[in-house]
Amino acid sequence: MTNTTATQKRRHLYEIDFMRIFFTLGVLFNHTVNKFTSAMTDGNTYYTVRSARVMFHYTRMGFIFISGIVLTLTYFKKHDWSKFLKKRFGGSLWPYLAWNALLMTLMIMIGNPNYSLDSFGSKYFTIVMHGSSFYLYYMLLVMQLYLLFPVIVYLFQHFARHHSLILSTSFTIQLLTDFWIKYVMSQTDTSSWPYWIKAVSINIFAYQFYIFFGVYTWLYHEKVYAFLERHIKQLIILAITMAFGMIAYYRIWNQQYLQLDSDHALSLHQPYIVCYDIVMLSLIFWIGKKYAQRQARGLPNWLQSLMDRAVKVSFGMYLNQTIGLLIVNYILSTLSLPNWLLLILIPVGWLLVVFISFELAWICYKVPPLGFLVGRPNWHPLKNSKLSVFKKISASKE
Repeated sequence: MTNTTATQKRRHLYEIDFMRIFFTLGVLFNHTVNKFTSAMTDGNTYYTVRSARVMFHYTRMGFIFISGIVLTLTYFKKHDWSKFLKKRFGGSLWPYLAWNALLMTLMIMIGNPNYSLDSFGSKYFTIVMHGSSFYLYYMLLVMQLYLLFPVIVYLFQHFARHHSLILSTSFTIQLLTDFWIKYVMSQTDTSSWPYWIKAVSINIFAYQFYIFFGVYTWLYHEKVYAFLERHIKQLIILAITMAFGMIAYYRIWNQQYLQLDSDHALSLHQPYIVCYDIVMLSLIFWIGKKYAQRQARGLPNWLQSLMDRAVKVSFGMYLNQTIGLLIVNYILSTLSLPNWLLLILIPVGWLLVVFISFELAWICYKVPPLGFLVGRPNWHPLKNSKLSVFKKISASKE
């Protein structure tokens, strides 16, 4: 294969818009389902919902995959890595620190017993370093990804004729890593290990293949899409088969045969899940390409407006989702509904979380200086001061 990005001018990727929104909604759906299962009592409905939920276990990998694509598109030929790190960390670190502080404060205000003013400093330091609260773990992953990306670019550029070998090697390492995590590490006493090593959920090396997969997919996106287009029927059948296979894998292999506890049975770091993720990410990439083609022909005005807004604040929706989830959790705790009704209401709860998260993110996007909270800075003191000085000079001349 030859590099297809060399002769292409950078353009807006509507397929990435679609995937970013899709995975954001998927993350909110997964976490909403968790709130509903927490409100359920043990029974067939409870175990059915928990089993079905494992079919959507690819959203975290999807975000890493998208990051690989976007960074490759933007920075593959640029080697100003100090500027790259400054810009990327500036857009990630400050929202991460701010949301942890804001959400901790909110927890104290509503009387959550796990948070208090007396231990605010130490608790804040712990959750920031561990990414262990408010579903902000991905922020730690993506900042590690930024540190790793220059090395990945070097590998792809230095071994330009061996890109397929790089990808297959990365895949093999990922399989071996997940096999080790599931079958060896889970049986090992890790209490004395450094947190970053034993907490594989926030260790970027436990997800390295999905970065390589994103880089490779964009470098050869036309050929990848053509391949998927030729085999789309088989891909869809495989995706459906493996999705239901996830349920059997979770309930029969993990829980009944291996007798794993819930955390290990649902872990993302399993060999089968790597293969399943590749299939699902490939399918969603294909759907994204189809969306981009449809978008080029024009979407209905209402849908175009909705997608444009959702793209602008999808990152913010991920960051603030805890607030919507807290509201749903409160509603569920006051109603004491039967399992069958909770099952029916899951889509309603999800839409409520989506609505709340979108509205909060949109307010931040539109109201200075809150834009930085959603990765869309809309106020800068230096720029504003320069602008005011310019206006004064212009007024004096007039």
